[in-house]
Amino acid sequence: MKISNRREPLILFVGDLFFFVSALYIMLFLRFGQAPEKGLFLAHINPFSLLFFTSVFIFYVAGLYERHTVILKSRLPHIILRAQVISSIMGVLFFYFVPYFGISPKTNLFIYLVISFLLIILWRLYLYSLIQPRGAEPAILISSGKEMEELSYELNRNGNYGLRFVSIVDIDNGTSHDIEKIIHEAVRFNSATIVVVDLEHDKIRSILPSLYNLIFERVRFVAMYKVYEDVFKRIPFSILQYNWFLENISTSPKFMYDAFKRFVDIILSLVGGICSLVFYPFVYVAIKLEDKGPIFIVQERVGKGGKKVKFIKFRSMKSNDRGIWVAEKDARITKVGAFLRKSRIDELPQFWNVLKGDVSLIGPRPDMYDLGQELARTIPYYGVRSTIKPGLSGWAQINQDTPPQSLEETKERLAYDLYYVKNRSVVLDVRIIVKTIRTLLSRSGK
Repeated sequence: MKISNRREPLILFVGDLFFFVSALYIMLFLRFGQAPEKGLFLAHINPFSLLFFTSVFIFYVAGLYERHTVILKSRLPHIILRAQVISSIMGVLFFYFVPYFGISPKTNLFIYLVISFLLIILWRLYLYSLIQPRGAEPAILISSGKEMEELSYELNRNGNYGLRFVSIVDIDNGTSHDIEKIIHEAVRFNSATIVVVDLEHDKIRSILPSLYNLIFERVRFVAMYKVYEDVFKRIPFSILQYNWFLENISTSPKFMYDAFKRFVDIILSLVGGICSLVFYPFVYVAIKLEDKGPIFIVQERVGKGGKKVKFIKFRSMKSNDRGIWVAEKDARITKVGAFLRKSRIDELPQFWNVLKGDVSLIGPRPDMYDLGQELARTIPYYGVRSTIKPGLSGWAQINQDTPPQSLEETKERLAYDLYYVKNRSVVLDVRIIVKTIRTLLSRSGK
């Protein structure tokens, strides 16, 4: 069952296109003082259509089609303005330097950009709220622990998921009889239509016959971990048992997906590797001026199947990191290294690792070998993240605020990595690439 509103991105996309076209129409009306004729409108919509879809792509990169965006209204004008500035730059490139896209006069472009910005702000901040689904289905949450708290807090504060927990039951603080009574009362008095429950808990198993009768009263039961995974896009750590891995994880190759991914890795790493060569002389000079040390550093990391692979990077530390977590203000990081790490320039040589095939562009971020060995001994099932080829960027990197600095944060990263291993696809890879680009452009690399 998908709790998030899947129609939302489509509604936003259609609305954006409508108001882009409307902005063009209004611009022509203002320029000519009357409703534009069909021929005039068509003459402009052909070149502007490319700008429409370029803007939509930039909006996607900016995260304007994600479910959380519509509730962060205070940030929307800034996000939209930044996206529109980039669209403006693309528009200038198209219409001023490519004759095929030329329009006359050029003032039309700037009038359109101003109008489209105002219309998008109006649409996103005010009009969308008039057509988005109102209300939320009353539901009951029956679980325990930290994951129950995370799920209840997220869904009850965000109406865009379409659920509102009218009753929350901590399994650990009640008997099976108490839980059964609470469920029936919530259904009867709060009109609860959905029960999100930990079906694997012993106290729930003992009352399943009683709960079974509720399906005839149009009550739907959903496993808590499925809702948690759908909302947070990571696997809840509490359900990680052997049976989960047997049901959800396969090491068998996905031939079409793997072949396509390798093809993309070769093309993009070759292009990226060649283009990145322009940075090498500047990095060389900067490192040599600071401490005259070596330019590159070779690190041993965990590859596919737990094998040891060698990564090459620009040196950013005074000494080699051999399996110790590195904090942002670690004393071992040089001044030049701090900039290289912040901008991700230190990782540019890894394009050659991708080309070689030791690593992919997208996949679980590989640990330093010594640290990886220690984590595998400490965290159950940790080695599963190494069943596929590691990547320069991954699902965990774009979802965690900072790199893991503790066992708890590493467990959270594992939860994201397992979600990727389970659900990996071309579509998910594209999402990771787009969000990675957005992170790099915002210079908030993880």
